[in-house]
Amino acid sequence: MSVGGGLAVRVSQEIAAEAEPVLAELLTDGVPAKLAAKDPTLWGPAAEAESSIRLGWVDTFQRSRALLPQLAALRDELGELDHVVLAGMGGSSLAPEVISLTVGKQLTVLDTTDPGQVAAALRDRLDRTVVVVSSKSGGTVETDSHRRAYWQAFLDAGLSPAEAGRRFVVVTDPGSPLEATAREMGASVILADSDVGGRYSALTAFGLVPTALAGVDVAELLDQAEWFASTLTDDVDNPAFLLGAAMGAAARNGRDKIALVDDGSGITGLGDWAEQLIAESTGKEGKGVLPVVVETPTSAGATGPDVLTATVGGALGVGEIPGSGVVPHVSVNGALGAQFLCWEAATAVAGRVLGINPFDQPNVTESKQNTAKILEEGLPAAAPSFTEGDIVGYGAGGSLEEALRALLDAAGGDGYVAIMAYLDRFADADTAKLRELLAAASGRPVTFGWGPRFLHSTGQYHKGGPQSGAFLQITGEVAEDLPVPGKPYTFGQLQAAQAGGDRQALAGRARPLLHLHLTDRAKGIAQLLDAAARLAPTRKGDVT
Repeated sequence: MSVGGGLAVRVSQEIAAEAEPVLAELLTDGVPAKLAAKDPTLWGPAAEAESSIRLGWVDTFQRSRALLPQLAALRDELGELDHVVLAGMGGSSLAPEVISLTVGKQLTVLDTTDPGQVAAALRDRLDRTVVVVSSKSGGTVETDSHRRAYWQAFLDAGLSPAEAGRRFVVVTDPGSPLEATAREMGASVILADSDVGGRYSALTAFGLVPTALAGVDVAELLDQAEWFASTLTDDVDNPAFLLGAAMGAAARNGRDKIALVDDGSGITGLGDWAEQLIAESTGKEGKGVLPVVVETPTSAGATGPDVLTATVGGALGVGEIPGSGVVPHVSVNGALGAQFLCWEAATAVAGRVLGINPFDQPNVTESKQNTAKILEEGLPAAAPSFTEGDIVGYGAGGSLEEALRALLDAAGGDGYVAIMAYLDRFADADTAKLRELLAAASGRPVTFGWGPRFLHSTGQYHKGGPQSGAFLQITGEVAEDLPVPGKPYTFGQLQAAQAGGDRQALAGRARPLLHLHLTDRAKGIAQLLDAAARLAPTRKGDVT
């Protein structure tokens, strides 16, 4: 166990034995002091150029304090605009969502191209809405589409361009195209640390601006991170290095999936944020640690011979989860600000252990390029392999059950299944129940992601990590489409193009892929869940 800076990391005897020599090597090489000093050579010569411009997260909590007076003044200026909508993807949305959920402040996170979900957001308290548009690059297609939709909605509601501009706060890197657009709009502009990558940006403007406007005391997060930062150079009590060594050593010894379980002790949704951090940082060069966010400690997929079971929570005293019978390999407990910095440092350390660059994402652009081409040329025609009820299937199998069974079999004994749902994560929320059903049926780790947000998260791992995944893509008929103002396509067309682009990227790697299209979403989801439930009793997959 390692305790310090308001956070504790506990590891089981088995994992401790594997991590001990790795940790000793890290200490012998002086890695703690070098990381604290932002040494870009830690990940090898090939990674040095990227690392040299991506280590600002090590102490960004100090620079972020300069934002606090500006955020307080901005919140006062916005006055009655108390409904905060965050338009952002991946690192720009996941940390703010965890923060707002954990402290109980309302924040509407818009990280979708589903026309139904976007339309519902546009209808919600528009007269009291301020939109935070967050994009590091300034060219994120989803975020640009959200900005256009809200701008048009404000104008349609009778606001002048100047009044509409007041309703936007833009967070982006200095010099990005979004900065120029924001100033033309008359929006408030807050520039972020350019030397921090998106998935490491929890304690930068990307994490702090929307949550501060929603009423979160973000100074407390910075205090928590600063207290924890003092442990990063320790040789004895260094929780982040113990966690990183445990993750890296476990992966090298065959436990290359990490189940992320909320232990119920005060932090909500951290697994979704850590999922992106770990998957996008480590999933490349055919290597990686696959994060699997599970519902409860006893859910299917929380344990397994190639799974490192990790619980996360806010209470320091938690180890074994009472009443669950589950003793995790790793437990990480402490304040949220400390959690962010701990997992960031641990992931960077695990990258060194695995011999990869934790700061690049070489395969992310592929699906984006495919999407752009489809928007120009249209979706290629494909013949369905079956139609059953309200589901049209494309892939192996002459029926829904056969197709699902074939997909689970394709994962093999050491692979995983990824469910990718290009649907409305609120109106179609029941789709997420499919994860545990297929995990129980297959005995393999099963991930679940809402499209397109997972493209900014596990999408990198799918293409760059170990090629052992079997993929289930779910799309649905659009009941009422929504135009993207100023563009020749609708949200529905963009969503379909993103799904099609990702199918092309996966097919290019010859990975097993089943595409199910729901002609009626509600009925199709019920039909799909029923079919998945029928599979579980007929299979003997070991889920423990």
